[in-house]
Amino acid sequence: MDPEPQDEMRGYTGSGKLDGKVALVTGGDSGIGRAVCAAFAKEGADVAIAYLSEDADAEHTRSLVEAEGRRAITLRCDVQREDEARGIVRDTVDRLGRIDILVNHAGTQTPVDDPGEITTEQWEGTFRTNVYGPWWSTHEALKHMGEGASIINTGSVNGLRGNKELIDYSATKGAIHVLTFSLAQALVDRGIRVNCVAPGPVWSPLIVATFPEEKVKEFGTQVPMGRAGQPDEIAPSYVFFASEQLSSYYTGEVLAPIGGETMPG
Repeated sequence: MDPEPQDEMRGYTGSGKLDGKVALVTGGDSGIGRAVCAAFAKEGADVAIAYLSEDADAEHTRSLVEAEGRRAITLRCDVQREDEARGIVRDTVDRLGRIDILVNHAGTQTPVDDPGEITTEQWEGTFRTNVYGPWWSTHEALKHMGEGASIINTGSVNGLRGNKELIDYSATKGAIHVLTFSLAQALVDRGIRVNCVAPGPVWSPLIVATFPEEKVKEFGTQVPMGRAGQPDEIAPSYVFFASEQLSSYYTGEVLAPIGGETMPG
């Protein structure tokens, strides 16, 4: 990518907000996921990094976590498969001893020019990655989580206002927002908080991989700030929701870092 995304949290100084915690981050190999892993490590957490296939990227994220003196493991996983989406939770507990924080960040999108281009295969694949996978991992994690645990989902501004080029993706993110609301209500008596970060345009590998070159060049210029955000600017939102010190009175919230849009749409 040119320019390279800022996703290593190099200018961030932690203060022990996640000391002793263990986090599992899906889609942790690059972009926002990598920045979240690095920020969590700087705050004292050990991190399990789940990813689809980019081994070198995952190892780089692992090196960022270990550079902070924290334990890190990498877990290859296709969250479209129930056994794998559940398995990464069990692997985290087996290898790191517990799970306190689950970040459901892995996602996929396929832009279209017309709704008729969306095949059943694409629709099902998008939902399996963006909704089924987070549900399976969450369902498994709840077997191991206790009071004080935090589940953080990644939504999207597109799930708040829709997007004519990302119809199936937007639908999945709307589902994730409502899943967040519902689970928060269901788990409040257990002391498990469930929240969601719904970013606007963020400069990450997913953009270059899925949008045509002309769209990439102008990506993010439509927001009031006139640019896409950097992963490093989004990751502190996840730290906020992961830390009881910062957000103990927050559950069922959708936090939207969207570059100045005060009312999506």
